[in-house]
Amino acid sequence: DESLYDEFGNYVGPELPDSEFSSEESQDEENDETDDVTRRMEGAMISTENEEKLENYTDSQIVLHEDKRYYPDASEVYPGAETILLDEDAQGIEEPLIAPVRTKTFSRLDDKHPKTVYSSEFMVGLMENPSLIRNIAIVGHLGHGKTLFTDALIAQTRNGPTDITRQIRYTDTRHDEQARGLSIKCCPLTIVLPSSSGKSFLLNVVDTPGHSNFEAEAVASMRASDGMVLVVDAVEGVMMQTERLARIALAENLSVCLVINKIDRLILELKLPPRDAYFKLQHTLEEVNALLARCWVGSTDAPPRLDPAKGNVCFASALHGWCFSTRSFAKAYCEYHLGMGVDPIPFSKKLWGDLWLDPWTRGFFNAQPPPGPSGEETERSFVQFVLEPLYKIYSQVLGEEPRELQATLNELGVKLKPKQLRLNPAPLLRLVLGTFLGSSGGFVDMVTKFTMSPVKIAQEKVARIYSGVQDSPEMRAMSKCDPLGPLMVNIVKLFSAPDGRSFVAWGRIYSGTIRTGQNVQVLGESYSSDDVEDSSVREVTVISVPRGRHRMDITLAKAGNWVLLEGIDATITRTATITDVEGADAVSIFNPLPQSNVSVMKLAVEPLRPAELPKMVEGLRRISKTYPMASTKVEESGEHVIYGTGELMLESAMHDLREMYAEIEVKVADPSCTFRETVVETSSLKCFSETPNKKNKLTMIAEPLDAGLAHDIEHGNVSIEWDKKTLGNYFQSKFKWDLLSARSVWAFGPDNVGPNILVDDTLPSEVDRAVLSSIKGSVIQGFQWGCKEGPLCDEPLRNTKFKIIDAVVAAEAIHRGGGQIIPTSRRVAYSAFLLASPRLMEPVYSVEIQCPADVVKAIVPVLQRRRGHIVQDSPKPGAPFYTVKAYIPVLDSFGFETDLRSYTQGQAFCTQVFDHWTIVPGDPLDRNIVLHPLEPSPVQHLAREILVKTRRRKGLSEDVSVNKFFDDPMLLEIAAVQEA
Repeated sequence: DESLYDEFGNYVGPELPDSEFSSEESQDEENDETDDVTRRMEGAMISTENEEKLENYTDSQIVLHEDKRYYPDASEVYPGAETILLDEDAQGIEEPLIAPVRTKTFSRLDDKHPKTVYSSEFMVGLMENPSLIRNIAIVGHLGHGKTLFTDALIAQTRNGPTDITRQIRYTDTRHDEQARGLSIKCCPLTIVLPSSSGKSFLLNVVDTPGHSNFEAEAVASMRASDGMVLVVDAVEGVMMQTERLARIALAENLSVCLVINKIDRLILELKLPPRDAYFKLQHTLEEVNALLARCWVGSTDAPPRLDPAKGNVCFASALHGWCFSTRSFAKAYCEYHLGMGVDPIPFSKKLWGDLWLDPWTRGFFNAQPPPGPSGEETERSFVQFVLEPLYKIYSQVLGEEPRELQATLNELGVKLKPKQLRLNPAPLLRLVLGTFLGSSGGFVDMVTKFTMSPVKIAQEKVARIYSGVQDSPEMRAMSKCDPLGPLMVNIVKLFSAPDGRSFVAWGRIYSGTIRTGQNVQVLGESYSSDDVEDSSVREVTVISVPRGRHRMDITLAKAGNWVLLEGIDATITRTATITDVEGADAVSIFNPLPQSNVSVMKLAVEPLRPAELPKMVEGLRRISKTYPMASTKVEESGEHVIYGTGELMLESAMHDLREMYAEIEVKVADPSCTFRETVVETSSLKCFSETPNKKNKLTMIAEPLDAGLAHDIEHGNVSIEWDKKTLGNYFQSKFKWDLLSARSVWAFGPDNVGPNILVDDTLPSEVDRAVLSSIKGSVIQGFQWGCKEGPLCDEPLRNTKFKIIDAVVAAEAIHRGGGQIIPTSRRVAYSAFLLASPRLMEPVYSVEIQCPADVVKAIVPVLQRRRGHIVQDSPKPGAPFYTVKAYIPVLDSFGFETDLRSYTQGQAFCTQVFDHWTIVPGDPLDRNIVLHPLEPSPVQHLAREILVKTRRRKGLSEDVSVNKFFDDPMLLEIAAVQEA
């Protein structure tokens, strides 16, 4: 009926029964289920037979563009894979889609072994005979020619043509060392050299840096060596670093040989006549002998005396590749005049000193003969037989035409090709003199005669460096250098691998035999029989012999040799002891290396991207491994700080951190230095502090230490490990302490080696000593804690003595535990310290400057602007320059060397090394001082400025809070005293 629908066809009639709707709904549901099944079947057919369906589509079927599927989805090809679509390309256009594999190389290590005049089998055979081994360290001041001298020794072992037109610097294995032209790391190498008689010896030689910032490298090298070859510039003579290294070597009881290098400077640069050159060499030799006598620490024997007549002095020019001793020069004369029957050994003893050859009697006399008929004077034997021929060779090579030079060289037995005679002067001198005087026989004779083999020196050396019982099986085996005894290796240094990913351990075998694949026990510096935590078992993966820029892998090494070990570096920080796994519980460690310098300069670093902080932390850990004097610390503010000995060391460490170890961008703050906290008076009140449970009470005062005592503690002249009687006698005899105080010293701090002392000054009539001794350990721990972080700005304490005046201790042990006593001990030490006129101490560098005489005046204003002052200036005898010695605070030394060179137009060169601590002028707790930003403070305000800025940098409150360190009764007592 049309009335039931409107004009649009919609139903408008009465409601229909429910049965119709339900039937229609059920029918619709059935249709929907049928459609779903049909769609699933179609989807399955598309996914399994996609290609067939695409081919069977007819033209009549309509498929939308977005529904077309030409290829399967990624989820179908790679099940479980996740597809991510980026709205924009975040990769740089210059960055490749697939980055190439890059192999980092920061060291010049050669994979190809160079050809040598001896075979590897011959060298390995010498390694099994310790009596033919010599372990020596080549040390000296910066720029005195150690690396070039080592190059000259290595050139004697090469079999093949060498490029004489350039300096190879073979032992500078790092790229930055080659770029800077100075050594940063020590470089050990094993070579075979013959003596003048033709007998071959195995020389383990290590080239050490001469810069004062890397002095720890030389210290590690001396620990592994039995002798020191001191290289001294013939013009500059003894310098600051020469003296420091000689002092360390004598403390290690090393034999000393001398090489006076750069004699060519006397001829070509200073143009001294032969007689004046002799006097200059004699003065340099006397300088070194006076230095050895001044640094001698032995009490029985006389200091070593260097004398060319004895054979422990060589003369060299590493630049021109020659070296000789008086004995080797005398032998050359005797070989040239074979028919005269002259013995070279007695003749060599006549070639030095005030000895003249009488031309009429042909005898040597101690007095100068009268002039000849023509009035010419007879020269000393060294001048006549050594220097004058040497001068003539130099003048002939530099001044004669090739034809005349060829005739002269033929007489000397030097055969050169015509092309070689037309070389430039420098390579021609190196070629001629290297051929004529380049034999290393004189040097080998000196080293083998005055440096003992590992077998002969083993007992003396091991007794000095081993911390264990002298009658133990390990000690007996090491004293004999026994290859069949228990394995004992002293690791002295870690070298970074060329890729910067791992480290190679350099050590010396004192007993036993080590093999590739062997499991060994690695004992760290903090290992002891009571604390075995610093110990681990590692497998030796590779054993190699150091040979400069390359290494030679071997399967085993015996006692007396130097080795490089891989696979054991994970738990080693600086030094370690390697021993067998079985029986390691009874083994003690080798003593750690002595600290000859102090890391007083610091640098705060942080990554440019905060997400790369773990990379930087790992890089800092590697820095502390490869630089013995570097250390890292995390301040309370969260900043990471690197400590070093100087600017160059920190610069090298930052280069390694950025380029080698972390490979990230690192932000660096302005460099600063460390400080120390001290007192200048005795505490104005007896300071006391109660434990939190109010059951115990400690009373202390603080006062300065006696002059010189802090120095003795730091240099090991006195130790808290001594028994009470010995320790008391030391304080009584040297510092005039009374007997009670001298035998009541409880501890040094921090770490039992710091320059602070804790003394029990209580009276037995007032304090029960038995009860007091029960809390002694806790009181010492609190004292050590307080000495490590002072109350002023969390810097270590120095030169302070704390006296325990009174102590009230609870009778029950439960009320006097460490949790109660340790914080209280630290708190009362702080309160006594703050009432004893506290002051800050800053480090001071000792500066040695070389400059011409007319430049000395220009140095004064440069030093004065940095609070420095000159303490000595004197001319260098036989040289056209002055030596200026000065002091400059480390805080004001940043950029000093650059400033000095700019003011002197590059004519001044300086060396800086830490010397002492001095009190910063001013009171750091004076709150009346107003600090103006961006304005230099007066000198008397400097201590306050340092305190405020240091506390800000460390995230502390701007001023020292008194309430933090004083109890309420103590504050009331202080207020009463102030009102009175």
